[in-house]
Amino acid sequence: MTDEATNQSPPLTGSNAWRDDPLLVQLAEDFSESVRKDLDGLGRFVMSAEAQDLARLANIEVPRLKTHDRFGNRIDIVEYHPAYHALLRRSIAGGLHSSVWENGAGETGKRHQVRAARFYLTAELESGHLCPITMTSASLAALMASPKLFREWAPRVTTRKYDQSQKPPVEKAGLTLGMGMTEKQGGTDVRANTTKAERAGGSFYKLTGHKWFMSAPMSDAFLVLGQVREGLSCFLVPRILGDGSGNGFRFQRLKDKLGNRSNASSEVEFVNAIGEMIGEPGAGIRTIMDMVTLTRLDCAVASSGIMRAGLAEAVHHARHRHVFGTALIEQPLMQRVLADMALDVAGATALSFRLARSFDEAASDRGEAAFARAMTPVVKYWVCKIAPALLYEAMECLGGNGYVEEAPLARYYREAPVNAIWEGSGNVMALDVLRVLGRAPALFDDVLAGIERDLGTGGPGTIGVLRAAMQVASSDEGSARILTEQLALSAAAAELKRLGAGRIADAFIETRLAGQWRGTYGMLDARHDARMIVDTLYPAG
Repeated sequence: MTDEATNQSPPLTGSNAWRDDPLLVQLAEDFSESVRKDLDGLGRFVMSAEAQDLARLANIEVPRLKTHDRFGNRIDIVEYHPAYHALLRRSIAGGLHSSVWENGAGETGKRHQVRAARFYLTAELESGHLCPITMTSASLAALMASPKLFREWAPRVTTRKYDQSQKPPVEKAGLTLGMGMTEKQGGTDVRANTTKAERAGGSFYKLTGHKWFMSAPMSDAFLVLGQVREGLSCFLVPRILGDGSGNGFRFQRLKDKLGNRSNASSEVEFVNAIGEMIGEPGAGIRTIMDMVTLTRLDCAVASSGIMRAGLAEAVHHARHRHVFGTALIEQPLMQRVLADMALDVAGATALSFRLARSFDEAASDRGEAAFARAMTPVVKYWVCKIAPALLYEAMECLGGNGYVEEAPLARYYREAPVNAIWEGSGNVMALDVLRVLGRAPALFDDVLAGIERDLGTGGPGTIGVLRAAMQVASSDEGSARILTEQLALSAAAAELKRLGAGRIADAFIETRLAGQWRGTYGMLDARHDARMIVDTLYPAG
């Protein structure tokens, strides 16, 4: 019968994204029992058929903008499919938007690392709904510049209740926060913003202008940059006023994006929108920098999670698909492609969690504070930038089955570029590295000392290469990407060594730090046990 399906890999559901990830389990070995139990439950949910279908529906049934109701009244509402709300409700109930601001049981001293584990697992399921999660968590960092606003808003954000109703913030069970920074004439160059803010009394201002990208437009309030006499400043602008009326938001359209389709991104006009200043007049950039740092960590963690999910699909397919009478996983060339990809995913995951650890320990350890400041753009640059190429290769492992929309790999592939672009593209990250190098070069002394210590015998040679690259970059801005990638690869290798990854760490070091040119995956030679690498990092169920 022609309608009988044979030699097809079964759906990758019913397993556990937590238990099936030895590296993640190792990274969380010092977490409390209650946290590990929570991760176990999340891992089961992520791989359930129900959750996978929610992810699919949220991306097929995309958000829709309604500017007016049927009577002609301006309403500026974005409608989402119930699957999107279900995903957001679960993530908020788990505290993904607020846990680093709480004193969670069993999370003392590891709040960023614990949240990173939850964020990583959730990204394996669906990343679009994580945009408002990231913005809400990170926006609280900016609100700390105005203690009054933080006291007013933080308790409402940290209720762990998702409330999608269209009400004033004071009437809602829980709140989410968004951001409106970029404008069409400036993009990343936010100092070119033309949105004007005029004093309306006290700390309140009326904002008028246009924002080119404002994601999650149904958030309850937004951090918005606007110009005052003293310069660019930051404002908290609620979407709905206390009397229930709209606050001058005029949504022009939703972006028709390549990926991230479950999450709406809008263009908006502000017409005398009331906002309250955060921080000092003219200090808008300084006010948002802590927020930007947190979003960059999330970008790296989410990209690592998406890569993990994509490669898991490829390995699963290779174990079940037979070609010329032999399982794909037994083919030497396929083994080396999968193993080479697995090294990058392991390096990206270890490096992202290394950054999260530095966030947790920065207050008490000078070396960790240096790592957090100097290496955030490095980690964000490399981890996010390798994701599209890796997910393409994972898609190719499935052949045509990977290219069609029924397979989650198509969604992962379309999702991959957004984290490299959002909150600072590759060049912006590389230039940030040069900025640190120029203003506080001693930070890199601490970073390099840690890398050398963790690399062991290979440390001195690697540090020599990095110092030479720094010397070149100090007078040649165009070499910033070379330095940034070398720093990322060296730090990832060092973290794999510190974790005791053995032959996996050795293979990463020899293939990533040895200077051999690499254009595609599969560049492992016979010295490295490709099957061992795959089976260790992706154990068969």
